[in-house]
Amino acid sequence: MRLLLVEDDDMIAETVLGAMRRAGYAIDWAEDGRAAELSLGNGVYDLVLLDLGLPKKDGIEVLNAYRKNGGDAPVIILTARDAVDERIRGLDAGADDYLIKPFDLDELAARVRALSRRRTGQKQPVYTHAELTLDPAAHEVTLNGAALPLVPREFALLQALIEQPTRVFTKAELEEKLYGWGEEVGSNTIEVHVHSLRRKIGAEQVVTVRGVGYRLKRCG
Repeated sequence: MRLLLVEDDDMIAETVLGAMRRAGYAIDWAEDGRAAELSLGNGVYDLVLLDLGLPKKDGIEVLNAYRKNGGDAPVIILTARDAVDERIRGLDAGADDYLIKPFDLDELAARVRALSRRRTGQKQPVYTHAELTLDPAAHEVTLNGAALPLVPREFALLQALIEQPTRVFTKAELEEKLYGWGEEVGSNTIEVHVHSLRRKIGAEQVVTVRGVGYRLKRCG
């Protein structure tokens, strides 16, 4: 799941980026309204965390334009504007939720999970592949019916693979799914995550396609 944070305060941004990455999300950061519009034009985001008091273009204007252009990702407004009329204005512009600064990071993560569960009004699918089951909404994985504790990056890696189990993912594609802009990614980072995941789900479950990348083993 890829998020976009739109926030002009460096300290707040770094705190939110760290918290969301620890929760297993790939997250990018836009520092002003114009940069946000350019980023949202890519259509790659599953959820947006949007400040209102932005330089170059106000957050409400960004949100209005995004919805008018067909953008349908859930949007959580993060702002110090706590007046009731401001909240109404944000929700009327197309926001799905509204969180007043300063906010608790655990609450923010819970709201992100809640919105991801009900995105587009449909329940997220539960993925099953051989003995593995992955529930994105509950953030749970089972192996032969037993709960499997995965760290966030392992979970994100397995989710990418199990969503398209016959596809071979290159390292670059997996890096994009696991990391946001500006995050330092070592040359062997994906190999380390794959090795760690294999130790937990079985070495045979993740197949290396030499010279290309990785996929899940074929069933049957």
